[in-house]
Amino acid sequence: MSLAVLLRVAWQALRRNATRSVLTMLGIIIGVGAVITSMAIGTGAQAAVLAQIESLGANLIVIVPGSITTGGVSLGSGTRTSLKLEDVTAIAREVPAVAGAAPYSQTNAQVVAGGANWYTSIGGTTPAWTTVRNWPVAEGRFFTEAEVRQSAKVAVLGSTVAQNLFPASESGAVGAMVIIKNVPFRVVGVLASKGQSGFGRDQDDVVVVPITTLQARLTGQTWVNSILVSAATPDAVPGVVDSTERLLRLRHHLTVRQPDDFSVRNIADVQQVRIATSQTQTLLLAGIAVVSLVVGGIGIMNIMLVSVTERTREIGLRMAVGARGRDILLQFLVEALTLASVGGLVGIAIGIATAQGASLVAHWPVIVSPLSVVLGFVSAALVGVVFGFYPARRAAALDPIVALRYE
Repeated sequence: MSLAVLLRVAWQALRRNATRSVLTMLGIIIGVGAVITSMAIGTGAQAAVLAQIESLGANLIVIVPGSITTGGVSLGSGTRTSLKLEDVTAIAREVPAVAGAAPYSQTNAQVVAGGANWYTSIGGTTPAWTTVRNWPVAEGRFFTEAEVRQSAKVAVLGSTVAQNLFPASESGAVGAMVIIKNVPFRVVGVLASKGQSGFGRDQDDVVVVPITTLQARLTGQTWVNSILVSAATPDAVPGVVDSTERLLRLRHHLTVRQPDDFSVRNIADVQQVRIATSQTQTLLLAGIAVVSLVVGGIGIMNIMLVSVTERTREIGLRMAVGARGRDILLQFLVEALTLASVGGLVGIAIGIATAQGASLVAHWPVIVSPLSVVLGFVSAALVGVVFGFYPARRAAALDPIVALRYE
């Protein structure tokens, strides 16, 4: 019996009991839809995490001061004042495979421009910060090394601050004056928009000024809150971390028995944990999808067994006119495969629609990859073959004489 004939007979048999066929396919439809949706959400989440890594800066390493212990109570990381601007210069000059190093200190203040004002974070750094953070300037320019040495009163605005302070300005923010803690600053640039960070904070809600200006005119600090270091390549990150730790211990005159008065954090490692978490969530959703597929497969097996019982006389007639056991096996196997494949196609359509709907409603990043579509369809077809084989085998093993006598 040709494949075309087998497909036609299978389709006729399924149409004969259309409602039962649709109900049987529900398990496959739900399972395949769950596979597509879970993989789309998981892939989208991983892509979002990787995008966040890029937004933080390629191969970023963050150095923060250590903890102070007072009266037996640790005040937590970042409470020391051990990091200096000279440490930044030494790291950039002496540590191999460093693409850039920039200090970063911050305070919060009200920024006033004309009749508008905005409360935001004021960050102090050097021109290397744009390279380390991979953060270009959209309008104007960033301040220069000369302006850092002169403690110049210049500022670069984040896009959120610029929009709130100069919402209707045709000339833009560049060249305007803003007041921060009663100190006038001239705006020389506006940063490109970066959006929210991985922790939900608006990265564009910031004003950046020279670190020396921040220290001398806004905070009075002589230390820096953190040092941002960018390794030249991802493979160089461990070496840069190790060399930086040894250099800072030497510069801070720490003995072998003294603990570090700083902490080095590899942002990529933190983000890898988040990627692993999203992968675990994807596997959990995929596990639920597999259960749905198995349930759908059991439904197909039950319905095919019922179909074999209902069509016992038909099977006997086919065998009587020359059909072989292999033909009967293929006939019922093709029916099960058709049932699963149609359910798989419907499930793919529903899965894609569900993923896109989740993206629109919940603003959740989703990516429907061709691999997930192929995997969903192949899974459905495989379920049809596996769970349809036993009923087909049972039909092929019927005795023609017994089958013809069946009522």
